[in-house]
Amino acid sequence: MQQTVREAPYADLGPGTVLDAVESLGLQCDGRLLPLNSYENRVYQIGLEERAPVIGKFYREGRWSDEAILEEHTFTAELHEHEIPVVAPLAFGGTTLHTYNGYRFALFPRQGGRLPDLDNPEARRWLGRFLGRLHLVGEIQPFVARPTLTVARLGHEPVRYIVDHGLLPSSLETAYTSLAADVLERIEAAFARAGRYQPIRVHGDCHPGNILWTDDGPHFVDLDDAMNGPAIQDLWMLLSGERVEMTRQLDEILEGYEDFYSLDPRQLHLLEPLRTLRMIHFSYWLALRWNDPAFPPAFPWFASERYWEEQVLALREQAALLDEAPLQL
Repeated sequence: MQQTVREAPYADLGPGTVLDAVESLGLQCDGRLLPLNSYENRVYQIGLEERAPVIGKFYREGRWSDEAILEEHTFTAELHEHEIPVVAPLAFGGTTLHTYNGYRFALFPRQGGRLPDLDNPEARRWLGRFLGRLHLVGEIQPFVARPTLTVARLGHEPVRYIVDHGLLPSSLETAYTSLAADVLERIEAAFARAGRYQPIRVHGDCHPGNILWTDDGPHFVDLDDAMNGPAIQDLWMLLSGERVEMTRQLDEILEGYEDFYSLDPRQLHLLEPLRTLRMIHFSYWLALRWNDPAFPPAFPWFASERYWEEQVLALREQAALLDEAPLQL
């Protein structure tokens, strides 16, 4: 289980510290510093003298071990070596993970882009091809220091934390607790129907915001949630809408995907369970980070009764979806 942040983890990470950290690697900053949208870590675009800007990522204390971060970096470099479009960290002094004033950080080349047009069938096929290649590399060997996707990690532990830490309004505690228990039982049954599968290294958080598109096509960013898991984990977040729309979208993605990798159709039993686990885990993530001063202003609704009313409603809707037959290939 991740650890609760006990105090402001980035209180001392001012602009001067960020620039000094970068210059400790032998680079010369030009003073330009642009904070980028990130809550879990702190990420900045940093201007350099006589060379392109870099992206600096300062890791949250207590989330990942050094070994887990380096394992992610190694996987990203492996994908890059196979010409799969990911943004790999830059090495200085023979390593990609650095420390300055107690902060761990890494630098990446700046690679911009726009959100993918997921209404375009050819864009979905293109993404499918790259994800198929990513999974082909991902199955070579598992992560050792990074986690494996389980119902316990993404579902049972978050619900237990939410209940035990008194986050629920008293008027909703019984409804949420009983509904979450029922939903998790259905999720466990869905995993049983999917059967045993070999977990592979996956991106883990492959939503459209982590895919940037240029005239040369897409590239993947932010493998911070890379884990061992089922291949469908990197596909389901690209699907949206009603059942007929998701079926068409999945067909188009798989047209490209299965040029390189084969999706076991039994994993389609996991599509709605994984969506439900992500919903549950999101509340847990907010709760763990609530002591970080950046979170209350960004998510003011989290502490409200209305938020938990909406969670109960959403779980009821997911419970119904978990009873439906899976999408068909």
